[in-house]
Amino acid sequence: MQFYERIGRELDKLKTVDQYRTVPDISSRSGKEIVVNGQKLLNLSSNDYLGLGDDTAMLAGYTRSFREGNHAMTSSSSRLLTGNHPLYARLEEALATLYGRDAALVFNSGYHANIGMLPALSGRHDLVLSDRLNHASILDGMKIAEAPWQRYRHRDYDHLEELLAGAADRYRQLFIVTESIFSMDGDLADLARLVELKERYGALLIVDEAHGVGVFGERGLGLCEQADVVQKIDIITGTFGKALASTGAYAVMSSLVREYLLNTMRSVIFTTALPPVLLGWSLLTLERQSAMQHEREALLQLAARLRHELLERGFEVPGESHIVPVITGSNALAVKLASRLREAGFLCMPVRPPTVPEKSARIRISLRSTLEWKDIASLPAIIGETGEQ
Repeated sequence: MQFYERIGRELDKLKTVDQYRTVPDISSRSGKEIVVNGQKLLNLSSNDYLGLGDDTAMLAGYTRSFREGNHAMTSSSSRLLTGNHPLYARLEEALATLYGRDAALVFNSGYHANIGMLPALSGRHDLVLSDRLNHASILDGMKIAEAPWQRYRHRDYDHLEELLAGAADRYRQLFIVTESIFSMDGDLADLARLVELKERYGALLIVDEAHGVGVFGERGLGLCEQADVVQKIDIITGTFGKALASTGAYAVMSSLVREYLLNTMRSVIFTTALPPVLLGWSLLTLERQSAMQHEREALLQLAARLRHELLERGFEVPGESHIVPVITGSNALAVKLASRLREAGFLCMPVRPPTVPEKSARIRISLRSTLEWKDIASLPAIIGETGEQ
């Protein structure tokens, strides 16, 4: 009984510091709107950045074509056994062609990619250097790996260089890992500087474009494309689960690295393959988003206007992307602000530790290209009034 008493006390403690979480009752999602606990709200907490998940005509057409193909709805096995499908090859070929790289590998999720890649590639004679605000899945991958690791201060590349210089000639291989668009702050990595450092110190650079794919770059390949460094980064990972409105993730790399990961990456070897229905949909959305430059521009302009309005009201609003966080500091204020916005018809979820560092709770406003300014014009005033109260 001591176990149950202990975890009960820990849950009570989470409630007292406003870090207790529950699963929302979501009954429907339709376009910009979502119904949560019976209330229709404007959805500002989705990662469907291009609105592809709401394209009912595209979905209807895909469903018809897929039925005619008579494909199974499950793979029923690991990809290395009987779970592989021709659509895997088509999707990976399309990714490699888009990025102009030798090869690509598709994973079941971004989490699978990040917890499996570093343990496969690194060992106890190597060193992994990670941005302090990298996603939890990257941190978990480092914890699983045998390699020692250190975190450099967020976007502090002078600090990273100090660590690289101090590690020179002491390890078999140095790895640098970063997100391109940091998911909670919406700020951007300096990829040109990271490429410079990785070349100077002989490191291998891994860039997670989970929130950059679909939003940045002329063809939606992410910040790597915008910074013109696609060919200079060793491994670029991306996800289908956000702007590409599907499920799964991928990485582009050399064919040699792909072959090595297929033989060593546990989250590929020991998991059931994705069902063909999802692979086909991912191929369709990948192709569709590559021509959505107008939507990308509209999304980033909308975010810039909202960020400007909030800054004018004195709020701390970091970032330069489609993710607009409003830093409240305290958990209680973040929860209160989310509640007030819900009363006004907006779904903006509060983000609290451990998702973000202590005393940096926030509202994370996640925009999409299908929104217009008139949809969110009242947000700055509501946020301002709540902050004053």
